[in-house]
Amino acid sequence: MKIGNLDLGERPVLLAPMEDVTNPPFRVLCKRYGADLMFTEFISADALVRSVNRTMKKLTILDEERPVAIQIYGKEVDPMAEAAKIVEAANPEFIDLNFGCPVRKVATKGAGSGMMRNVPQMLKITEAVVKAVNIPVTVKTRLGWDEDSKIIVELAEQLQDVGIQGLTIHGRTRCQMYKGEADWTLIGEVKNNQRMHIPIIGNGDITNPVKAKEAFDRYGVDAIMIGRAAVGKPWIFRDVKHYLTTGELLPPATVAQQVEMLKEQIDAAILWIDEPRGILHMRRHMAGMFKGLVNFKHTRIEMLRANHYADLMPILDRIAMEWGNLHIDND
Repeated sequence: MKIGNLDLGERPVLLAPMEDVTNPPFRVLCKRYGADLMFTEFISADALVRSVNRTMKKLTILDEERPVAIQIYGKEVDPMAEAAKIVEAANPEFIDLNFGCPVRKVATKGAGSGMMRNVPQMLKITEAVVKAVNIPVTVKTRLGWDEDSKIIVELAEQLQDVGIQGLTIHGRTRCQMYKGEADWTLIGEVKNNQRMHIPIIGNGDITNPVKAKEAFDRYGVDAIMIGRAAVGKPWIFRDVKHYLTTGELLPPATVAQQVEMLKEQIDAAILWIDEPRGILHMRRHMAGMFKGLVNFKHTRIEMLRANHYADLMPILDRIAMEWGNLHIDND
């Protein structure tokens, strides 16, 4: 699969953009486990134009995580075009436009998946960004706003016509949020539309290697994107790529292996932010780990309540000691 001059090879597996998750330390870890392309957290165009310090830091790209796409969102043409120029100066491989975020504070204000209710404005923004920069521009969106307005097949053609070089489709509507099952049939319809010539990336419910292979084989997408399934389980990229290559499933990681990976991630998060916020950031990852362990409820609560590094590390050591040899799958 190629986006502009970037060749990601056959059947690439991508890390989805996730707010408060896909910061540089986590992206580096996913890269090490085999992710082929990283996406930043989604970044407010308005905040970039105002040079908000916390937002500007999100433009940071480390050499060891490349290739990286920076994703921005907004609802007005001029700020999005201006923000795209700022992003281009950060030297990502390409820019991704977020027209898919379903979160209320974003969508109900007309940005993210809120753009599904204002397609003319979406197309104006996209065309303006494409013209404003000299690097490829892609889009991530959903099937439509609700069950009665699944417009993605026609919308994909319109976005392609204004110059995007790749399209990621999450197989849900905005009103579904993340509930129910992702519907890949329309993703497949977009991919099999003879008018489409840009890469189509499928997203939604890719939680294990078997589902990843089915997405490629059944729907013909050029790439798949993994989001929530990578939280607390970044080795999913290694497992997926091994299965795609060999047809063999790797054994689940042991608890001890998960603890060592988690410690490394905590260290990186603290170095990237600071101790209190780094540990707070990591709670989202820790909450998704160690599921299925017997008599673990009290330890989980203790782990998630720890506010200091000195308190958290002994808890993790105890987890490795008591459950270390067990194989658990967080799927």
